[in-house]
Amino acid sequence: MKNPALLRLSAFLTLAFALAGCSVNPVTGEKQLSLISPSDEVAMGAEQYTPTQQTQGGQFYIDPELTLYVREVGQKLARVSDRPDLPYEFVVINSSVPNAWALPGGKIAINRGLLAKLDDEAQLASVLGHEIVHAAARHSVQRMTQTMLISAGVAGLGFVLSDNEWAGLLMGGAAMGAQLALAQYSQDDELESDHYGILYMKEAGYDPMAAVELQQLFLELSKERSTGFLQGLFATHPPSAKRVEENRELVNRIGAGGYRGEEVFERKLATLRQLQPAYDAHDKALELASEDNLAGALEKVNEAIRLLPREAMFYSLRGRIYQEQGNLKKASEDFDKAVSLYPEMFTYRLHNGLNALKLNNLDEARENLTRANQVVPTSIAYLRLGDIAVQQGDRNEALAYYSTAAEAGGEIAEEAKRKLAALTQ
Repeated sequence: MKNPALLRLSAFLTLAFALAGCSVNPVTGEKQLSLISPSDEVAMGAEQYTPTQQTQGGQFYIDPELTLYVREVGQKLARVSDRPDLPYEFVVINSSVPNAWALPGGKIAINRGLLAKLDDEAQLASVLGHEIVHAAARHSVQRMTQTMLISAGVAGLGFVLSDNEWAGLLMGGAAMGAQLALAQYSQDDELESDHYGILYMKEAGYDPMAAVELQQLFLELSKERSTGFLQGLFATHPPSAKRVEENRELVNRIGAGGYRGEEVFERKLATLRQLQPAYDAHDKALELASEDNLAGALEKVNEAIRLLPREAMFYSLRGRIYQEQGNLKKASEDFDKAVSLYPEMFTYRLHNGLNALKLNNLDEARENLTRANQVVPTSIAYLRLGDIAVQQGDRNEALAYYSTAAEAGGEIAEEAKRKLAALTQ
């Protein structure tokens, strides 16, 4: 059972090597090697945008007005960019990790964890302008080109998203999108995005000094080894004294001054600020769970739910804790609640399906795992769908599911290969 996204990526690879050649950086005008055409760039970004959002935490659906605000600021900058015709999109990700990222074709995201660290709209414009340059200058495409040159076919392998024991193995386009979102940019790419992002800010009417202030803050936090930033923004966008100095020199040349938007920004972030204690409790619960302190984790996640009972993420975490404690019935109730609040989120479907399988509720497990794979394919879901097919007496379907799971790496693939061999004997 081949994944359509995987087949398209493989086709892109094959065609790209056949048509490899030079292109022009739309921002700098310099020549650069490109294996991906602008039309394929836009198509791949669009295809990978939703799966990549979900691998990073999903949309911050609790406060849709905040996403609208980020979108308005982003579009102001996109209109003055070197590629205003790209189909830009902006979304707020439901993650406490401070980070922002851009996929090919202008698909941009900022985590609520980074938004909460900013002081005004000009600083938000600095972050978004920087990401817009990454998209406009095709930096993600260049990283994909380098990856293809190093290892053709890497997009089909799947990879472990993190060391977190809860994470599944991503496959196909979801794996490629997450790789792009989590990969580190080169120093040249960062300096280029800083430079032109500041010019975009100035053109859009923002005070470019906000970009200098932000880089100064990031540099100080990196020296203090601020944990959240090390896991997020600094891993993909490493700060440096050189960046601060070059940004300052540019602002001195073009002139500081412009819109800061402190009052508007604080008004738009009021809900997020108010809800922060609930997310702090959730994050503490996750930390305690990773340390195997399940009782402490349960207490903290219950606190989070009391503070914000409409957040699906909290129920999903509590369900995983109950599952670890062996209370599959309570886990099932919480996973159902998480799915009801955010039915599109693949992780809630995935955990619900895996838990239902342990309860031998095969139809429920099959539905949830199938729905999860429709958004973000994972090898663990394919493997367990194969197990369900075996129990339901569908050998051909089991072979197809196991074959797909066997394409991934690690223990999941090995288990799938063993089960394939048993079925074909």
